[in-house]
Amino acid sequence: MKIPYRTRVYLARKVLKMAAAALALVVVGSLFSLTARADCGSYTGAGQKPKFAPPPRRPLLTSVSYRLASFAVPDRDATIVGLWKFTFVAKGNSSNPFPVNPPDGTTLDAGYVQWHSDGTEITNSGRDPATGSFCLGVWKSIGRSTYKLNHFALSWDATGQSCSPSQQPGSTGCLQGPTNIREEVTVDHSGNHYDGILSIDQYDPSGEHLLFELKGTVSADRITAD
Repeated sequence: MKIPYRTRVYLARKVLKMAAAALALVVVGSLFSLTARADCGSYTGAGQKPKFAPPPRRPLLTSVSYRLASFAVPDRDATIVGLWKFTFVAKGNSSNPFPVNPPDGTTLDAGYVQWHSDGTEITNSGRDPATGSFCLGVWKSIGRSTYKLNHFALSWDATGQSCSPSQQPGSTGCLQGPTNIREEVTVDHSGNHYDGILSIDQYDPSGEHLLFELKGTVSADRITAD
């Protein structure tokens, strides 16, 4: 059956109108959706101030794990890391108010020191082992090839001459107290030598009263596996 020409034109116009109406609904819906999403961080309406959504909070786990990682390895490639042979020499103690004031140039100690990549340090002092020859410290970088060390030792009197009967009854020796050694050293351009300054504070067994303080210099040469 053949559809008349006028009928075909009428049907075509009807289809076009329906398509246009559908397209208009899609456009209006899209605009409404965009307006709704923009309300949290943009214009909200006449006479109202724009509102902004606060930034999302970062998960606490990410921050904590980062701090732990940075603490574990402060400076793996630091030039100070390695084994060194060191010497402590007295300097600047002439006006020392304490009874211990060695002249400049006096060797205070010598031995071997290991600076670890995790920010810790251990020293094998040249002192008599009975007086305490191993001691521990922590370090950090404070400049280009420059490092700060905070180090503690336990000093003992192996002779017992300075011990009171109440300290170690029946013992031939006693704890004199903690010794705090602080250094600031700089590794030279070769990477095999460092120099710096140091202070040595000797406390009583309680760790609260300073018995004497020494000042001096420190120098060291690297020991390699070759």
